[in-house]
Amino acid sequence: MAPPPIFEVILLIGRPASGKSEIIAFLSGVNERDRGRRFHIGKLDVLDDFPMLWAWFEEDNLLSRKFGLPRLHSDEKGYFNQPVLWQLLIERLSLEYQKRQRDPVSHDHTTTLIEFSRGSEHGGYREAFTHLSEEILSRAAILYVQVPFAESLRKNRRRFNPNRPDSILEHGLSDEQLERLYREDDWTELAPGSTGFLDIRGHKVPYVVFENEDDVTTSKPDQLAIRLEARLGLLWKLHQRE
Repeated sequence: MAPPPIFEVILLIGRPASGKSEIIAFLSGVNERDRGRRFHIGKLDVLDDFPMLWAWFEEDNLLSRKFGLPRLHSDEKGYFNQPVLWQLLIERLSLEYQKRQRDPVSHDHTTTLIEFSRGSEHGGYREAFTHLSEEILSRAAILYVQVPFAESLRKNRRRFNPNRPDSILEHGLSDEQLERLYREDDWTELAPGSTGFLDIRGHKVPYVVFENEDDVTTSKPDQLAIRLEARLGLLWKLHQRE
């Protein structure tokens, strides 16, 4: 029996603590056959800019505290020294994807999920998308996880574990950082509808909004499965119409 058709690349975006990482964790727990049949997702290959960003902070702390040298990327409060570093992270994601293409990984069996958040304060999604590679844009579909800022703030506070600040599922920002960096989000300026297409450097990229103000990504696996199946099913139909 032929394997079910799957997405090659999904850009999984939205505010911090909106539920993106929980969606990945849920999909990781679904067996591959059902994941392909129900969600059009194959073997998972996840690219996330948070580990890259966190490594910069750790390096800066070591340079400053162990060697008495200037920090390269960030100040003591955890803000980047140069706004261009937000765009460098997107270029790094594109580079990591490019390196994966050297290996004999077939998109017939693998879906790459590229996860990141961008607020208007550092260029928003409009700027971030322009730094994605041609290889990504030619294959991509977008799933935007929609929550209001108040919900992002609530969940960011709840998930933060000070003993595991480097954890994908347990890291967090201070209220001040979240307010400054992510209160303003330009997604609705780019995509006023719940579904559609974005023109990104000449590529017609389909998108679907996953509404999550009711937080189905936390301890509601049955509701999450139903909603995710419906939204990814719609995204797949748009993807086929490109």
